[in-house]
Amino acid sequence: MSAQALRAFMSIGEVLALLQVEFPDVTVSKIRFLEGEGLIEPQRSPSGYRKFTYNDVERLRYILRAQRDQYLPLRVIKDQLDEQAARPHAVSDGAPPVRLSREELIEAAAIDEETLTEMESFGLVAAVARRYDGEALEVARSVGALARFGLRARHLRAVRAAVEREAGLIEQAVAPLLRRKAPGAIAEADETAREISGLLQELHNALLRGSVRGVLGR
Repeated sequence: MSAQALRAFMSIGEVLALLQVEFPDVTVSKIRFLEGEGLIEPQRSPSGYRKFTYNDVERLRYILRAQRDQYLPLRVIKDQLDEQAARPHAVSDGAPPVRLSREELIEAAAIDEETLTEMESFGLVAAVARRYDGEALEVARSVGALARFGLRARHLRAVRAAVEREAGLIEQAVAPLLRRKAPGAIAEADETAREISGLLQELHNALLRGSVRGVLGR
């Protein structure tokens, strides 16, 4: 960690230098905007200068990652931060947890109510305790993008069925590991499942590319 990060307080310029390592496009104006929106609250010196702590920098990283990696609206990010603040002992891996209401999912995925209802009716997404997770957000965005080509949720049932079959293959492969009930068996099964999942995805992509070439007569 740099000497700047270990100081009790940092100026906005020092904070900018730390953030630009991961977020080259961030600016002083962006940091001030996030403050104006109530997402960060740096302290002020008697003369009015902002004084940032290391926790402020980590909070900014949290916000910027949520925007860059998950395209979440600031209002949703603020709600998540407020929820985390209400659970100070909760363990976090540094990635913003995605727990969206129906309205927030529609906004974040840029879809309409009809599309979400259709996705739910065909089993593409489902809420848990009236909240949607990050996978539901990814699915909703993908379905919304495919709709531009005339492909609606009802056309994607075959994709869902194929995924369920592949999940069955993975379950079959890791079952012997889970039956061992030895220390580390679950972690080994998880790693194995991830590896198989990646290989199946590569196979799927290769087969799909070949089929598309066949459709195009190439």
